[in-house]
Amino acid sequence: MDKLPLRTLTVTGSARQLGAGQGEHLRDMIEGFVNLRLDAVPGFFDELGRGSLAELLHVGRQCMGIFRRWDPDAYQEHLAIAAAAGVDPVALFTTGNMTDMRDVVSYDLRHRDPQPADSEGCSMVLTPGSHTVDGAHLVGQTWDLNPGDVEYVVGIHRIPDNAPETWSVTVSGCPSLVGMNEHGICTGTTNIKTWGARVGVGYMNILHRVLAQRSFDRAVEVVTSAPRSGAHTYWLADPSEVSDWETTPDSAIRRDATDGPLWRTNHCLNSSHQRDEGVEVSSSSQLRFDRIGNVLDAGPMDRQRLTALFSDRSDGVDSINRYVEDEQGTATNSALIMIPERRELWACRGPADRGQWQRLEFQRG
Repeated sequence: MDKLPLRTLTVTGSARQLGAGQGEHLRDMIEGFVNLRLDAVPGFFDELGRGSLAELLHVGRQCMGIFRRWDPDAYQEHLAIAAAAGVDPVALFTTGNMTDMRDVVSYDLRHRDPQPADSEGCSMVLTPGSHTVDGAHLVGQTWDLNPGDVEYVVGIHRIPDNAPETWSVTVSGCPSLVGMNEHGICTGTTNIKTWGARVGVGYMNILHRVLAQRSFDRAVEVVTSAPRSGAHTYWLADPSEVSDWETTPDSAIRRDATDGPLWRTNHCLNSSHQRDEGVEVSSSSQLRFDRIGNVLDAGPMDRQRLTALFSDRSDGVDSINRYVEDEQGTATNSALIMIPERRELWACRGPADRGQWQRLEFQRG
């Protein structure tokens, strides 16, 4: 079987030029992605028993207004992408930040009723230098969501006029997702659900702004002070620090990798958040969490061992490495491994054993 290639694109200039470059070159992919996600909305809300496409887009419009004030440069970049691609900017914003927008409709405090386990999910590993073969921090994650998204996964290389150079593996037309900037600041996320989602900025907008920072402390401030719309975990690493945050719209709980590796899947670890968790812990999330812990306990990590972990199929359909044919409603759409000290970023599209891994190179730094 041929390995899945990762399409990459470099854009340069002002915020508007960055956006126009992406929108023009990825026009068909952006339109296809927006349509794919909008087409899936009615089925999701029908299964849940509440919500509608009209409600979702209304929430997206409200959140986009907050985004405009919170990060004006990124807002202009977003508008330019939408204009160049010929898509509605609200639809693009909403579909990119879909998990948050859905949660605002479905997991606000009006609808606090038990929900079954969710099939969505990612797996992340943060290994400090004290637990790696070569003494350098080693971080990364899989990004797992709708199986159809894999057709729209791209590597976006941004070289802004007045901000750090960035690489991110994301979906066409969307802000940064998992990535690194020229200063070695790395970031990513896993999805969790808690009650109390509300109108605010989307998780992708937060990740995008993190990569615009020149220091770890400023990146931390972005995550912790953002008017977050829904619950997510966020992780940050640079050449000297490795941490993660379990966040809801109201709180952000920090963990530091001072005593050893950190890892997460898709359930809350903080007891106060567990009381407000919106779904049951899925078998996949628990098994993936346990599998990662067992591998990390076995000895120091390097890039090859982390690649093997992200390729693991030991738990069948509940494995870290998730296939479309598992028919679980989710699949691994990309995987990334980063070494911030060396500005080294490796990525693939699709499952870790089916994608063509490549190094994404920086021009600055």
